[in-house]
Amino acid sequence: MPFASPVGRLTHHIRNLLLPLSLVIAVSGCSVQQLAVDRLGDALAAGGDVFAQDDDPELIRDASPFSLKLIETLLSERPRHAGLLLAASRGFTQYAYAFVQQQADETEAQDLDRAFALRERACKLYRRARDYGLTGLDVRHPGVVASLRASPQAAVAQFGRGDVAQLYWTGAAWAAMISLSKDDPDAVADLPLVSALLDRALALDADFDAGALHTLMISYEMARTDGLGDRAARAREHYRQAVELTGGRQAGPHVALAEAIALAQQDRAGFVRALDAALAVDAAAAPRWQVANLVSQRRARWLLSQIDTLFVD
Repeated sequence: MPFASPVGRLTHHIRNLLLPLSLVIAVSGCSVQQLAVDRLGDALAAGGDVFAQDDDPELIRDASPFSLKLIETLLSERPRHAGLLLAASRGFTQYAYAFVQQQADETEAQDLDRAFALRERACKLYRRARDYGLTGLDVRHPGVVASLRASPQAAVAQFGRGDVAQLYWTGAAWAAMISLSKDDPDAVADLPLVSALLDRALALDADFDAGALHTLMISYEMARTDGLGDRAARAREHYRQAVELTGGRQAGPHVALAEAIALAQQDRAGFVRALDAALAVDAAAAPRWQVANLVSQRRARWLLSQIDTLFVD
């Protein structure tokens, strides 16, 4: 999960924000405020490493709300800034999954009302991420969101390789929102639109972010209703490719396999094998994924603690 940038790189970005006054004056029609917002927005949008490489997920949990509200503050000044919209979609999706939805699952056995409230909050955060993502796509391709509902396949044909990150985060947020809205027919009816976005992203760059799309598709293939052939076989193929692209250094694909396939098939042994594989990953060995691995491994341990509840003997 990419988050922000290392201290050295962040310092570099901030230094770049301090444009010479002569350059600011020379730019016709641009205010100092707009230039500063744009440069800071570009820096935030390009960020991803400081949070991702940290070894303390709780610290990242506590720091994320400030970062997200900073992005929204900048968006209030520059609502069509494509980089900020991507950063917002990515950030709210990550925060909702890692620190809200997972807390809801862990809380449910002790406090059902609290778990329900947390899932409601996660759903709202996913919706916010989805909306920022759709706006970002519309900035890059004006009118595409309106045409998406009328003709999904024709709409997504407009997207190119440069849109894959926005497609991924928009699709991930939308799919997660639907998974928490199964009693809402209108939300579930949007699944074909999510499929169109994710299938287009796969067609454009299946190897995006070292297998991130394949990891997402492990779970999504088991939920979609418009896929061809055996859904578990499709999901397992995505799992194989995700593990291959990450070099076995990510815990996420193993956790997705356990939850989406082994649990659905009530394959207790396969469930344990997959989660043991997730816990065997050395989180520190791949700094770019350290927080993501620690979050996934926390979920793996929690799932193993619930095994007698999840599986019927």
